Amino acid sequence: MSLTIKTGSLQDAGDVKVIPAMRRGFLGRCPVCNKGRLFGRFLKVADHCDACGTEFHHHRADDLPPYLVIFVVGHLVGYGILMTETKLEMPMWVHLATWPALALILCLALLQPMKGAVVGLQYALGMHGFGAARAKKIANASCGSVDPVFRDERCAVEEGSMNPVSGPYSSEDNARDGHRDLGEDGSPRFR
Repeated sequence: MSLTIKTGSLQDAGDVKVIPAMRRGFLGRCPVCNKGRLFGRFLKVADHCDACGTEFHHHRADDLPPYLVIFVVGHLVGYGILMTETKLEMPMWVHLATWPALALILCLALLQPMKGAVVGLQYALGMHGFGAARAKKIANASCGSVDPVFRDERCAVEEGSMNPVSGPYSSEDNARDGHRDLGEDGSPRFR
């Protein structure tokens, strides 16, 4: 017979909605707690949150933030050029001085917020190892709050005797069952 004790910290540890996580990332804050900083440098994502300890090294933002920035800035600048050409009479040198400078400023201003929003989206959807990190955080939150006498098979008394992601039965994945196991970084691996 197993005993499971649920605490309020489980919901806090893993339940993050998509829009708030993206908004927090857009503002450069931790998608989980909204207190810690997401970026260590301009475009370098911090390894973990200073406030809640959530790991960010799993993210794979790659090329999506620049594509989104190009899409948004291209539409804004293109619309601005179209409107000034149709409504105003401006010399060509003003166009050549204004629009490239505006495009450069907008790209630099939007690149970090877009990358933060993409990292927040990945965390909320559990992509690229964030799901395994969230499961590990939930397992640690549930196992740490239970008295060792009342722990069930999911919470091993000895440290390191169980993989919190794969469950109590096996840390190995069976190639014939069609399931995938998680690699060392928490990302899915197929055998």
